[in-house]
Amino acid sequence: MELMRSPDKYHRRYDEELGGPPSGFGGLHDDEIVAVASTSQLDTFDIPPKNAPVDRLRRWRQAALVLNASRRFRYTLDLKKEEEKEKIRRKIRAHAQVIRAAFLFKEAGEREAVAVSVESKIADPSSNGGFLISSEQLNSLSREHDIATLQELGGIKGLSNLLKSSVERGTSADVAELQQRKELFGTNTYPRKKGRSIFLFVWEACQDLTLVILMVAAVISLVLGMTTESVSEGWYDGGSILFAVILVILVTAISDYKQSLQFQHLNEEKQNIQLEVIRGGRRVEASIFDLVVGDVVPLKIGDQVPADGVLISGHSLAIDESSMTGEAKIVNKDQKDPFFMSGCKVADGYGTMMVTAVGLNTEWGQLMANISEDNGEETPLQVRLNGVATFIGLVGLTVAGIVLFVLLIRYFTGHTTNADGTVQFVKGKTSLKQSFIGAIKILTIAVTIVVVAVPEGLPLAVTLTLAYSMRKMMKDKALVRRLSACETMGSATTICSDKTGTLTLNQMTVVEAYVGGVRLEDISSTKMMSATVSSLLIEGIAQNTTGSVFEPEDGGAAEVTGSPTEKAVLSWGIKLGMKFSEARTKSSVLHVLPFNSEKKRGGVTVQLPGGEVHIHWKGAAELVLSSCTSCLSMDGTLHPITTDKLNEYKRHIEVMAAASLRCVALAYRLIDAEAVPKEGNRDHWLLPEEELILLGIVGIKDPCRPGVKSAVELCTSAGVKVRMVTGDNIQTAKAIAFECGILDTREATEPVVIEGRVFRALSEAERESIADKISVMGRSSPNDKLLLVQALKKKGHVVAVTGDGTNDAPALHDADIGLAMGISGTEVAKESSDIIILDDNFASVVKVVRWGRSVYANIQKFIQFQLTVNVAALVINVIAAISSGDVPLNAVELLWVNLIMDTLGALALATEPPTDNLMKRTPVGRREPLVTNIMWRNLLIQESLLAFAIYQVAVLLIFNFGGRKILHLDRNSTHEHADKLKNTFIFNTFVLCQIFNEFNARKPEEKNVFEGFTSNHLFMGIIGITTLLQILIIEFLGKFTSTVRLSWNLWLISIAIAFISWPLAFVGKFIPVPEIPLGDYFTQIRRKSNREEEKAEEQEGA
Repeated sequence: MELMRSPDKYHRRYDEELGGPPSGFGGLHDDEIVAVASTSQLDTFDIPPKNAPVDRLRRWRQAALVLNASRRFRYTLDLKKEEEKEKIRRKIRAHAQVIRAAFLFKEAGEREAVAVSVESKIADPSSNGGFLISSEQLNSLSREHDIATLQELGGIKGLSNLLKSSVERGTSADVAELQQRKELFGTNTYPRKKGRSIFLFVWEACQDLTLVILMVAAVISLVLGMTTESVSEGWYDGGSILFAVILVILVTAISDYKQSLQFQHLNEEKQNIQLEVIRGGRRVEASIFDLVVGDVVPLKIGDQVPADGVLISGHSLAIDESSMTGEAKIVNKDQKDPFFMSGCKVADGYGTMMVTAVGLNTEWGQLMANISEDNGEETPLQVRLNGVATFIGLVGLTVAGIVLFVLLIRYFTGHTTNADGTVQFVKGKTSLKQSFIGAIKILTIAVTIVVVAVPEGLPLAVTLTLAYSMRKMMKDKALVRRLSACETMGSATTICSDKTGTLTLNQMTVVEAYVGGVRLEDISSTKMMSATVSSLLIEGIAQNTTGSVFEPEDGGAAEVTGSPTEKAVLSWGIKLGMKFSEARTKSSVLHVLPFNSEKKRGGVTVQLPGGEVHIHWKGAAELVLSSCTSCLSMDGTLHPITTDKLNEYKRHIEVMAAASLRCVALAYRLIDAEAVPKEGNRDHWLLPEEELILLGIVGIKDPCRPGVKSAVELCTSAGVKVRMVTGDNIQTAKAIAFECGILDTREATEPVVIEGRVFRALSEAERESIADKISVMGRSSPNDKLLLVQALKKKGHVVAVTGDGTNDAPALHDADIGLAMGISGTEVAKESSDIIILDDNFASVVKVVRWGRSVYANIQKFIQFQLTVNVAALVINVIAAISSGDVPLNAVELLWVNLIMDTLGALALATEPPTDNLMKRTPVGRREPLVTNIMWRNLLIQESLLAFAIYQVAVLLIFNFGGRKILHLDRNSTHEHADKLKNTFIFNTFVLCQIFNEFNARKPEEKNVFEGFTSNHLFMGIIGITTLLQILIIEFLGKFTSTVRLSWNLWLISIAIAFISWPLAFVGKFIPVPEIPLGDYFTQIRRKSNREEEKAEEQEGA
């Protein structure tokens, strides 16, 4: 059993792969083991939370004591299926490459042959729903990347005509037409394997080895009972055990089935990617599953290609095709190579594509259809609990073996008597059949003890609480992609958060503007500007953007789409009188350099009808300003930027930044048309970014989210430090951080507030030394964020990181918990993350921390409850068996106890919602002991966290040996009936103790165990059902359970004994406990003893 903690209570312990010390059994050190197992066994049950090596996964599976492998390993990674998946991937990739190679070979051989006429490639519209190209032709075009056929069809414009679509406006938004396209060309889905039926779960529950033995024993007992006694009386013993086993199987199967449905729903949510699609000229959001052939899809860096398609237009568009080809190669897309494969990622640039194949007509669809089943994953806590379950199981098997041995010896030596005092077995007199029945009953009791003792449900309780937590977290706007992240989040000691959209609302508007060196009083007016200045501004705004503006034909309000910053600048342009479509037609784009998070700027080269070429830049104000050598005044005249003028602009930027505004500068420069490379050579052309002419600087307001300050304060009180990492100006970052409560003063200096460039210039040792002190990092690049994460992890922190961009992927992957943004995040960021924050809100991140802590707390509650029942049931039965040759709890009763303990107990305690009290504690150490000092205290007093076992054992054993005399049961009944009354009373008291114990288990550390229990309807329902069934068993089902009815005064005594657990728990919580875990005392004693021995040996040697 796991008793110890990590070397540092709240800091991360390194795994072997990371170069740290070897991990122990659930986090134990080699010298902290309480006579449990060898060091190698302890290391076995410890895996890292991310990217666990296959050999580590195999090792713990082989070491675990498992009675039902199919159930225990249901939600672990299926290593065999993972290998099969990889084989299928390789097969499909090879198949696709062979097809393309064959096509190229064929094309080379037929190069001089007569070209097939375009007419022969056009399908009959009457038989194809009015479309001039068939699904088969499209599939062939996409699969073979047949550029010759594409050219014969008239290129992308010709293809769009055949598909009744438009390269500018996309398909129609008409629902009937979209449905027709789905029917003719297929849907963008693939057949998913059906979820397992409840009958399969029933079958898996039946595979428990002990339950199989019990069923066999029950059938034998049933047959022998009916042949020895009458059919009406002889079937009770075997039949009741059989019925109890079936009940356990059904309840277990139903619970497991419901869990599987929850995971199935969450997997569907993960795959439901939302994307933008152009329909009817308007950008609309749609599910990836609703995409149809002919749709026009805008693509930008970080997006996943949602279907097979053909390039319409693009700028610096590069695709990572490694997911389909298996080669780590970035492919540039242009008119020479215009084909997209579904499932690939946009590595750089932006553009638009037209969908030509969807679903199973794509290689990605075929791949997903073959490997679509989710094989699950094991979490570190789940593996640790398997270790705990293995140890407890070994103890239980030993106890069961002792009971079996003692009972058989006593039985066959004539020391076992019936209730009336007669000896059960007399050598030479007892028939073989009776002897066999007696042995079967003893075996049944021993096997039932194993059922109770081996906590099969303990590791599965993690899955149960995770399934419950994940479903509830969806309502709290958090989608869990990796199960282990739920656990790890409870251990988080620091959160490195983005600013924009996470701490702020991401609702940006331009509220201040400087043009021509003058602050505009009315930012929506161009009256003060000359025509030259306004036209250049509008040209730069309209062309240097990845956003879009839809202008309704009926003259309604324009609809602006794009990133929040792009939307803010475009909206400002509209206020200045910009007609987006018109402005974009006045010049043609020659080359685009998309916004770069390293350089914090993006540029575009445009050519005017007269041949003049402009390069427009837009980006971080102080960085763009540093590249400017001159500026335009309001009247359009050009002036050099002197030192005084430069300082004046910098002051403007500082004033806006101090007011929490994001500062963006717009600049341009002229370039000779001859200096522009020819079209085929522009892909790697670096746009000139020096000697720029400043057009204007705007201040964009993005207000803090309501409630974010209280969320930051809550994190701080919970021992979780919040750090802001942003690409914004350091002054803006400081102002927002102060508003959010991350900084307590605006005057903070280095290293509390630091720029990314300063941090990255430090040595690794210097970065580690100041990492703890950093609260705000401004003007940071994604690589700076990664360096900060690495430094914090080396300092022992458990780091959670938020991110939304493609370049954030390394930091999200390297962090202990990667949190991607659901609204602004790219698909690359989401795939690298562990949890997706669906509303981009920092308050949702804090809710995830609460849920993470709740997972650990709920598992501890369940451990407390289960071990209490285990210890009490085993000790009572073992002592009674050894001393009297009989056990007070028979097989059916033990199966009922097992049901309460395993399945119903897990449902009641593992689904407790998180409380505010969880955020008043410090973070849960990643290797924190599952059995804490508080639990040990409660164990020694009563049943609050691990026990009540001593109290239960003492009371119940007293009644087992002296119950008849204490309760005066011999007065009005026979000796046999008095024994039955005593055993029934013990069984009833034992079960009622567990019902009362569940209340204590809810609040291991709090005195008021009843607070909030009415809000947990599942807990109330299970307590009610358990109590009701217990009454029915005692009062009406005595024939099945070998019990008798109890009088009302015996009921009251049972309730009173169980009730004592509440005041005992309350009083016990006043007893202080040491902070050092109990296991450390064993370590200290052991080390002291070793030192004394060494000292003695040295003295002897001297």
